[in-house]
Amino acid sequence: MLIRLEDVRFGYDDKILLETIRCTISERERIGLIGANGEGKTTLIRLMTGALQPDAGSILRKSGLKMGVLEQTGGLESDKTVYEEMLSVFSGVNNAMSELRELEQKMATAAYASEEYRRYSARYEQLEKSIAAADGYNADVKIKTVLNGMGFAERYDQRIRTMSGGEKTRLKLCRLLLEEPEILFLDEPTNHLDVSTLFWLEDYLKGYKGAIFTVSHDRYFLDAIVEKIYELENCRLQIFRGNYSKYKLLKAEKYEHDCREYEKQQEEIAALKDYVARNIVRATTAKSAQSRVKKLESMEILEKPLPPPRPPVFRFDTVEKSEERALTVDGLTLSAGDKILVSDASFEVRRGEKIAVVGENGTGKSTLIRTLVQKRDAAVRWGRFNKIGYYDQENADLDPDESVLGALWHTYTALSQTQARALLARAKLTDEDMEKPVRALSGGERAKLALVLLEAKTANFLLLDEPTNHLDLAARESLEAALNAFEGTLLFVSHDRYFIDSIADKILEISDNRLTLYPYGYAEYTANKKAQSERMQAEEKAIKERERAAQTNASYRSKADRAETTRIKLLQKEAEAKIAAAEAEIAALNEEIANPKIAADYKALHEKCARLDELNTLVEKLYEEYESLL
Repeated sequence: MLIRLEDVRFGYDDKILLETIRCTISERERIGLIGANGEGKTTLIRLMTGALQPDAGSILRKSGLKMGVLEQTGGLESDKTVYEEMLSVFSGVNNAMSELRELEQKMATAAYASEEYRRYSARYEQLEKSIAAADGYNADVKIKTVLNGMGFAERYDQRIRTMSGGEKTRLKLCRLLLEEPEILFLDEPTNHLDVSTLFWLEDYLKGYKGAIFTVSHDRYFLDAIVEKIYELENCRLQIFRGNYSKYKLLKAEKYEHDCREYEKQQEEIAALKDYVARNIVRATTAKSAQSRVKKLESMEILEKPLPPPRPPVFRFDTVEKSEERALTVDGLTLSAGDKILVSDASFEVRRGEKIAVVGENGTGKSTLIRTLVQKRDAAVRWGRFNKIGYYDQENADLDPDESVLGALWHTYTALSQTQARALLARAKLTDEDMEKPVRALSGGERAKLALVLLEAKTANFLLLDEPTNHLDLAARESLEAALNAFEGTLLFVSHDRYFIDSIADKILEISDNRLTLYPYGYAEYTANKKAQSERMQAEEKAIKERERAAQTNASYRSKADRAETTRIKLLQKEAEAKIAAAEAEIAALNEEIANPKIAADYKALHEKCARLDELNTLVEKLYEEYESLL
């Protein structure tokens, strides 16, 4: 057990947000937390981590539990470079390695088998074990693996303070992955990630040794990572085993089951009450009627199951059709300042096609959509009868001082107030929201208002830039259904892979300053990309293996290699010391033999010559041993 919540209750002022929350998170569990915007998902995480305290109930945590928390807006702040910051995660290991190198030098100069040498050797072994336990010898490999996977391959030396908020959030996630806490709390971890990075993160998290508790609107991510779904709805927590797709089935089955059980009990209660009413006054049946009264009193009455909250509803109607060739782009160049994003791009969009624009962050996806909408480039030719509808991910066209109702009604004056209110209500904007200024809306509410404005335009060619941002899962699924039913033409940018896969029949990729239109959907596109990536990785691996085989002194050595190198160095030092001692004794003997007094003493001369022969033989043997160690 890592964390346990027992009857936790929490609210702000008079509003109850969480009621009677009970759950347990165990080692290595993979849990996805879902719920509509405003249900309290982030609040629940803050309660679990101790950032908030419950109004009632208790929260138990494993003693010394190591937690890692990624908040939606919690970027990494540092004056260090990217690599320096990641290296600081291994500061304890780096200190141990520095001490290890110092000990090697001390052991080389200490007398072999002396008390000092044994003390150094014991400490050396202790450090080796601690470094191996922390996998410290692979620190550089781990850092580069995470940074490369998260899109920082070419930015090791960049100062973190110069980065955007989204990049700092990605770096915070990098650091958390390297720290390897016992439980990772991830609040919308897929925000700010492009598609290739998302796939890498999923693969990495599948092998993560700790528990994962994540809030996410990314259904692909939830399906790939989690094994249990926690759903917050009407202040209560329900738990479903399985990933998101499994949860959808189980939730529907549970609602049907609960409805049947409730209706069955209501029928039983009605029958019992009817029997009591007819028989309580009869002497012959009063006793049996009384037993039914007792049964009614002891019965645990089931609450009527609440139907799932009604999701928002969107509908994009068109008044007329455009011509068959809805959009032609020929020789388009996109740039941001002095940087060329796309050069000499050409593609064509036919009426009724639904095309997703994909590519890594910063490649120019939003710039492409804006350029097409502005129609200021000679390379862009729109077909006749096009009525263009544009969704800006920043909702910049909304007047922050305008009311919600006014934003729609004043823009589309042909609508009656009743029609305007009906459109807004259909998108789950309540009567209370109608008179709110736009600035008071949450991100999800602003997104819904912008989509209602788009509906009212009745455009036949929609250009959407990240329309799912800020929308909860129910709203995303409603938008998918509406766009699938849309009879016009659609060109859209999204990081939501499930959304892309559900809608797009073609993929327009921006990569390496080029635009490529693939005549198939997202599933085939990703399968082809994965196969291509695997081929490239296999080729790179083969090249590296050949280079490694050609190198006589590999840059990376295993623990056993390092230990063997150290042992050989120590043996070399011992051999050098023995050779030096023997040669010093030989020099001294030669001086003595040259002395006339010794030369006159036959017995002494014989002993010294015999010793000299022994030393010469020993030196030859020591040199042979020394050469074998080189």
